[in-house]
Amino acid sequence: MSSPRVPRVILTATPILIDQNDDGPPGQDSPYIFGLYRHLAKDLGWDVKVVIPSSQKSWIGKAYHIHDVINGRFYYPRGSDGAGETSEQSRPLRDGEIAEWILLDGTPATCANIALHNLYHGDIDLVISGPNFGRNSSSAFALSSGTIGAAMSASLSRVRAIALSYGTVLHPTPVEFNEPAHILGAKIIQHLWDNWGTDADGGLRNGEVDLYNVNIPMVQDLLSEEGLRICWTNIWRNSYGRLFKAHEEERAAEEAAQAMPAAVPDTPADGQGAQSSGGVNEVAKPQDVGRLSFRWAPDMRGLIDPQLSTLPVGSDGWAIRQGWASVTPIRASFAEPFSEPVVDIEEKIWRVKL
Repeated sequence: MSSPRVPRVILTATPILIDQNDDGPPGQDSPYIFGLYRHLAKDLGWDVKVVIPSSQKSWIGKAYHIHDVINGRFYYPRGSDGAGETSEQSRPLRDGEIAEWILLDGTPATCANIALHNLYHGDIDLVISGPNFGRNSSSAFALSSGTIGAAMSASLSRVRAIALSYGTVLHPTPVEFNEPAHILGAKIIQHLWDNWGTDADGGLRNGEVDLYNVNIPMVQDLLSEEGLRICWTNIWRNSYGRLFKAHEEERAAEEAAQAMPAAVPDTPADGQGAQSSGGVNEVAKPQDVGRLSFRWAPDMRGLIDPQLSTLPVGSDGWAIRQGWASVTPIRASFAEPFSEPVVDIEEKIWRVKL
């Protein structure tokens, strides 16, 4: 379906922060959102509003904290890196300030819903969630992703939505990858907007695809003349095991050393990482059982660096492992096993007495 007009866009994100006290606007630990904003607003000429969480909200999915009061502040990015100041009240832009953004003390899905229904009701054509600092490929990541959760929230309000993530491959990611990633991301978004797909059997909005999940790996080929290959994909159905460890101060140093392999988790090494996935077969240590105190300490090696031979061809995980960008159409719904259309409802009635 062609949509030639310029869209009015909400840009929301889930900043990945090292410093938990940082509130999420552009900075060295949230390096991508300001660059993409500039490409959408300046290069494409789109009308972009930015509504983002005020703190780190990774692995939160499409959650809403229903007992919280959601407070917000205004943020004014400036300069080349988007660093700026916050204000409790909206005010005119000062010299050098680029725009007025909004920070909300809520989840990514909360930001999307409030933006659509309270801040800019009826004025938004497209929600872009991201760019996330890290990949959101495969079911294990996608089902936990706050980035996809925000896009899902928008699609459930019958608004077009795109989740965008930049997959970390090299540590640290060279800063010269950022600009070509933004250019590619903006081109993919523009193409999807102009050629939005159909889902006649399941689309919530006039038979359209509900949302797209886009992953761009931060790899050397971003700098090549040919750029990255872009592939339509489906979701790699995978799983994870242990996400937490028993929390004991005296064991913290030992556990940290054991959890960190020679190659940092996002870095392709010798393929051995695929053999260890923190699975459910791990034996609990006696000291873990009696003390009910646990901390987040996931073993992600089998998810981030799987062997290529184990990945279904055409899946998002396979594309990222190849160094390609992946674009996955998604329905805003839990998947169901395939079944034939209902002809006679009596065939669906249980005949078993319980």
